[in-house]
Amino acid sequence: MMTDTPTDLRAGYTADADLRAALLALNNAHAVELSLADEARMAMLVERAFVAARLGNLDAALIAFDQDADYDSANFQWFRARYPRFVYVDRIVTAPHARGRGLARRLYTHLFEQARLAGHDCVVCEVNSDPPNPVSEMFHRALGFEPVGEALLENGKTVTYLSRTLGQ
Repeated sequence: MMTDTPTDLRAGYTADADLRAALLALNNAHAVELSLADEARMAMLVERAFVAARLGNLDAALIAFDQDADYDSANFQWFRARYPRFVYVDRIVTAPHARGRGLARRLYTHLFEQARLAGHDCVVCEVNSDPPNPVSEMFHRALGFEPVGEALLENGKTVTYLSRTLGQ
């Protein structure tokens, strides 16, 4: 049964082999958009996240970090060099069978609430511009994200950096 309220991915993550396998499979099925991960990397992401949330069994998931996270992502480091305080969305993904139901929007609403409660005033992310990801770009723009920069990454991808100011 699907609830409207996101649940914490960290709750039982270490003990739940099925959840770990499902998250890894969902992530790696979308590696072009998200980046490939192995079990150790995924466990680190979930453990160090500011917010690690899911809807349903694993219909959708979001992992985000604040500026103090011990995280080596080039995209995260780009924001860290330019923003004193932020929440960075590292990955958000919806399973193919669950698309079109507003799950990603619900996860973002949850993240915005958690970020406000912690005193943050912006949420940031990046969207691939080459290879293009027009669905993600339109989705983020509809949520109020605006472009703040671009980068060509070591892996050959070009990304557009986005930021959304949070109203209190």
